[in-house]
Amino acid sequence: MAMHLYQVSSMLLESTVDKMRDNLTSVVLAVSVITLTLGYFSKMVLKQSQTSSDGNKKYPPYIPSYLPFLGHAIAFGKSPIEFLENAYEKYGPVVSFTMVGKTFTYLLGSEAATLMFNSKNEDLNAEDVYSKLTTPVFGKGVAYDVPNHIFLEQKKIFKTGLNIAHFKQHVKIIEDETKEYFSRWGDSGVENLFEALSELIILTASACLHGKEIRSMLDEKVAQLYADLDGGFSHAAWLLPGWLPLPSFRRRDRAHREIKNIFFKVTQKRRSSGEKVDDMLQTLIDATYKDGRPLNDDEIAGMLIGLLLAGQHTSSTTSSWLGFFLAKDKALQDRCYAEQKTACGEDLPPLNFDQLKDLNLLDRCLKETLRLRPPIMTMMRMARSPQTAAGYTIPAGHQVCVSPTVNHRLQDTWTERMTLLNFTTIPNSRRHRCIGENFAYVQIKTIWSTLLRLYEFDLVDGYFPTINYTTMIHTPHNPVIRYKRRQH
Repeated sequence: MAMHLYQVSSMLLESTVDKMRDNLTSVVLAVSVITLTLGYFSKMVLKQSQTSSDGNKKYPPYIPSYLPFLGHAIAFGKSPIEFLENAYEKYGPVVSFTMVGKTFTYLLGSEAATLMFNSKNEDLNAEDVYSKLTTPVFGKGVAYDVPNHIFLEQKKIFKTGLNIAHFKQHVKIIEDETKEYFSRWGDSGVENLFEALSELIILTASACLHGKEIRSMLDEKVAQLYADLDGGFSHAAWLLPGWLPLPSFRRRDRAHREIKNIFFKVTQKRRSSGEKVDDMLQTLIDATYKDGRPLNDDEIAGMLIGLLLAGQHTSSTTSSWLGFFLAKDKALQDRCYAEQKTACGEDLPPLNFDQLKDLNLLDRCLKETLRLRPPIMTMMRMARSPQTAAGYTIPAGHQVCVSPTVNHRLQDTWTERMTLLNFTTIPNSRRHRCIGENFAYVQIKTIWSTLLRLYEFDLVDGYFPTINYTTMIHTPHNPVIRYKRRQH
């Protein structure tokens, strides 16, 4: 049946192309709708066949929808947190629903979520979900475009460069970059905090992780290339075929080629010079896989792109939300500033790595920000084989999801769930720990230590930003903040 429907879609493709050669975009979009719709109905036929043959298994509750193919995409897109909280109240900790022809099963609550955090990649697979997003951005041969054991080797190479000795060097670099960037703000005013921190995160990450050659080339043109490449992380890229001639896809692909060429030139120049610099670029140049093969220039370029962009969203979003929480609670902000003097000295000397470890209040504020505003609302895996959670059997082919945003604010788990400074988060396995987490903590704590020394922050007319659900990373909407230079 599925093969028959595929053949029908192919015949429709040929017929449509013959009639609409003068409008390629219309052809592609029309055929995409036809093919996706036929694929959806084929999937439903196969699903019904599977269900009837596995009648003894207890499947997760399924939220019905009267919209074929689209399913709950509209309701979920409008307010995903409310949608999932309501689903938890009505259906319990494991629930399935359809969006754009795909079946999603959410694990709600810490107990159900342990399935994902403790799973092996061959059971709940990451590449099957994320490669569609990351490969056009990072390139082939790295991250989710390679078998998992190769990706794990690449992560291990990264870890050798993300060490404490380097972090100690990074603190001064980040502090200097922050002071230089915010010198343009002047003594007081109202500015877009998220925009500023997004730019600063790119600058500091490039300076620390890419090396001086690449950082020196980071002008407005290159910054725009990063922005175009970053645009590849979108709902459209996740849901739609990658070959569609969308403007954002074209900008992404062009930026990928140009940034890679920049990295090629820098890498080749470093190789030919024979110079040895203690930075991430040199780490990648010197690295080898277990079989002794060195990284080629294409892999190095892809890993450098991934190193920058994979953490850019999360760090800039978390930094911004942290700023708004501190602006909202002036007493807490004052305590964080006082901690700077207690931990570092009354005269506030330049920051160092050891002092960051003593900033316990700022650290707890950062972790609470991650609880209340996790930058990534959903983590996803593809079930390659049937999985069991909370007594339910999740069929192979489901996209299995966990939402930190929802799990960190469930009413039956948290008291004062929407209040900053509960100082706890749901624990999870270290199996899926982010390789850049330690660098991100150093980066964000250094930036905010510097900002707290420079300015006092206030909300603009009491406005605390709402959450922007239109992007895959839940950024603050209209993120303006009021600031005034601090009088020491």
